Amino acid sequence: MVAAETQAMAEVDEATAFKERGNAEFKIDCWEAAIKWYTKAIHAGEKHKDLPVFYKNRAAAYLKLEQYEEAHKDCTQSLEICPNDPKALFRRFQAFEALERFEEAYKDLRTIHTNDPNNKTIKPHLERLHAIVQERARQRAQTSNKVTKMFEIAFDIGAPKDKREQAMSNIVVLAREPAGVEVMMKEGLVTRIGKLLKVEKNNDIITNAIRAIDGVCLRSAERTKQVINELGIPWFLQILDCSVEERVAASQHCMQTVLNSISGMENKEESKPIDALVKENQQIIETLLTCLLYSVTDRTITGMARDSIMELLIRNVHWKTLNWAERLVELKGLMRLMDVCSELEEYKYESAMNITPSSRTIATVCLSRIYENMYYDQARERFTEQIADFVKDKLLTPDHESKVRVTVAITSLLLGPLDVGNTIVSREGVLQMILVMAQSDNLLEQKVACECLIAAASKKDKAKGLVQSGAEILKKLYTSKNEEIRVRALVGLCKIGSSGGLDASIRPFADGSTKKLAEACRRFLVKPGKDKDIRKFAAEGLAYLTLDAEVKEKLVEDRPAIQGLIELAKTGDQSALYGVVTTLVNLVNAYDKQELVPELVELAKFAKHHIPEEHELDDPDFVSARIVILANEGVTSGLVALCKTESDNSKEMIARVFNALCSEQEARGKVVQQGGAKVLLPLSLNGTANGKRHAAQALSRIGITINPEVAFPGQRNLEVIRPLMNQLHPDYTSLENFEALMALCNLASMNESTRQRILKEQGMVKFESYMGEDHMMLRRAATQVMCNMVQSPDAVKLCEKENDRVKMLALLCEEEDEDTALAASGALAYLTSVSERCCEKMFEPIAWLDVFHTLVANPSAGVQHRGTVIIRNIIKTNKQLASKLFDTDLLQMLYGVTQLNDEKRAKAIECAQECLKLAEEYRLIQENADADMAPDVFKQQESASIEEIDN
Repeated sequence: MVAAETQAMAEVDEATAFKERGNAEFKIDCWEAAIKWYTKAIHAGEKHKDLPVFYKNRAAAYLKLEQYEEAHKDCTQSLEICPNDPKALFRRFQAFEALERFEEAYKDLRTIHTNDPNNKTIKPHLERLHAIVQERARQRAQTSNKVTKMFEIAFDIGAPKDKREQAMSNIVVLAREPAGVEVMMKEGLVTRIGKLLKVEKNNDIITNAIRAIDGVCLRSAERTKQVINELGIPWFLQILDCSVEERVAASQHCMQTVLNSISGMENKEESKPIDALVKENQQIIETLLTCLLYSVTDRTITGMARDSIMELLIRNVHWKTLNWAERLVELKGLMRLMDVCSELEEYKYESAMNITPSSRTIATVCLSRIYENMYYDQARERFTEQIADFVKDKLLTPDHESKVRVTVAITSLLLGPLDVGNTIVSREGVLQMILVMAQSDNLLEQKVACECLIAAASKKDKAKGLVQSGAEILKKLYTSKNEEIRVRALVGLCKIGSSGGLDASIRPFADGSTKKLAEACRRFLVKPGKDKDIRKFAAEGLAYLTLDAEVKEKLVEDRPAIQGLIELAKTGDQSALYGVVTTLVNLVNAYDKQELVPELVELAKFAKHHIPEEHELDDPDFVSARIVILANEGVTSGLVALCKTESDNSKEMIARVFNALCSEQEARGKVVQQGGAKVLLPLSLNGTANGKRHAAQALSRIGITINPEVAFPGQRNLEVIRPLMNQLHPDYTSLENFEALMALCNLASMNESTRQRILKEQGMVKFESYMGEDHMMLRRAATQVMCNMVQSPDAVKLCEKENDRVKMLALLCEEEDEDTALAASGALAYLTSVSERCCEKMFEPIAWLDVFHTLVANPSAGVQHRGTVIIRNIIKTNKQLASKLFDTDLLQMLYGVTQLNDEKRAKAIECAQECLKLAEEYRLIQENADADMAPDVFKQQESASIEEIDN
């Protein structure tokens, strides 16, 4: 018994110690550390008498971090143990208000008021909330009337078309407002939409009805579950099944919103599923996955709907919390995706599916994404076995249809999860079957076998193997009279011909062969003939051949071929994406180059090893010329169309091309005009690390040259801040850092909301670190951003805290670089005009007098003017600091400035005169006609001042 009591006491002491550590962290503004210690206190003191205190203290830290959901939950926990606690109620009111749950916030304040009517702290909040709640009640009454009228029109099939469309559009707007959703749900919006869509024919009304359901489900698990109960998950798949692009996009977005709401995700980069919410809604999430999976091979749905379903799987398959990757393998989902991969648009059979030109590519990306999430060997083995079972089933019935379909599916595998594809091809009899099909008399078999051989030569070592086994077959097929066969064989030959890569000294084919192949590809690109896939294969051929610099130059000179490439991109066909984008990457040299270390080159020469050579036509001048030509031809519009891809590698290639385009100043305007800035934002936040990096650098370059209000209008100027802040990373190059700082400098000059977002992204800390860089350009750019940032009241408060920001700015005023000194002195001129604390901090550097000397006697008229403004601000703000200034020789220096006769320094002269005048008014100096006597007079005045203080 004694031992148990001792243990309980130890737990109490431990919990209290944790709380005190949390309090200490809280006092020094380390909110996250405070939360960690309060959490430990909660876990250690489940029966502790101060448990409510632990919860409400953690809530206070959550409030500081603007994590309002967590704050209100902690306050609720505290209030369950200790009801009506005023601090817990007040903090919960703060959280509720931030979450715009005003009625609940008002209720908490009323409870405090009832228990403590004399509490003056809550009075202004109570009055404010009372007004808000009253206004919301009035608005709800008005909204209710509006909703009744809109419902009467929108859901009346016989009403005029334009009025119904407008009414449904208004319903969408209301569905995004909390008050509007609340009223419409009570009026039966979901049931009405469910009934309407059974009979509605107008696609605009249907699309907006879907968007209204989207708004209802947004960020509300409860409302989402209510919608699912009323409509059922199959309803979402039914509305998705159509060929109207806008409606399919709205339906897909709505389904993603449903998943987000019941799993705790948002459409943000850092957003992830919440474990507790996923477990709570596991059954719904599992049903949704099952319905999506079975719909993948539904023979009755449209190709566009099928693509949309697979895209939903791609977007969510990587979340470990959802565990969709392994569930898809368990549910034999790979077989269904392989079924889609085996389909051909031009080959129709009895049970053929409706597919689009992009369907096979999207299915391939989905397989790749699932394979990437097989994190251990056993899972990968299960994946490969399931694929092998699909191939085996097809090969067991070796009729014409099965052979064609299995070959097409293997081609898709080789373009997706390559390791699995190579494993399948290496199985006995598979490659032999493909080679036999390539030599058959059946055109379709020749086509699909040829495509499979092209895909099999995916890497340099594989290409060498293909040279031995398949090159002769491809050469023979290239003589075919059928253009469709010839262009496919051409791509295979191009792939083999490019196996030397960027090395100008390696050429697998005889001299001149590569140019002839490129000429053939260009002809197919310009005059594709009847087969719509011919241009796609021509572009893929050029993707390999444009590793040769001579081919690049010939291609950019051929404007019709470039236009053909761009027009192909504009179709948005995902199956053409690889060929188009890879060709563009090669043309603008946007690939990673191996850096040759001179010492290693010499060593390689000595050892007689092969040394890669770069072609003279890949010099920077030639590359710049090619970039400008592509920009003028409108390549951005093609890239924008291809950005819909779900492949991260493809997104990276697109970002590389955009970055190369933006490296040329004259091309940046065209990138913005054709929608490049808009698609670069998602590219900079999602995808591979390199892809995000290239997209962010492209945005920086746009932000430097073009007015941010034009380049990033509306909300976009806030969204662009995060990718730019991500570029301020020590692992990135100085150029990337510099460009990001310059773009942020322009953004910080726009408005307060932009500056607030920069502050939220911890901008001040990063800028401060770059202000101390050795690199002059980085130091200058960071100081210029800081100069714009201090216009924010919150930035001023940060400068007033215990840190060296003002001190660093003061020392930067002594920089030899005029632009840096101008920015630093400009920032200080503003800070000292609005903050007495910043005026005091001007005296923190040991050599503060040297700083003032440099400012007043600066060779730059601009710096000198800012320096005199700083002194004037200090004199106006604090008489004691002004006395400290005039204890030095600054009086003589200011007097000297007033005697200058220089038009360029007119502002500095005027400000210096004002400083002396203020000093006279404050009786810091006495007026003296004789300039030489000024110091002595000052001393007399100083003595008088001292005597007055003593009295």
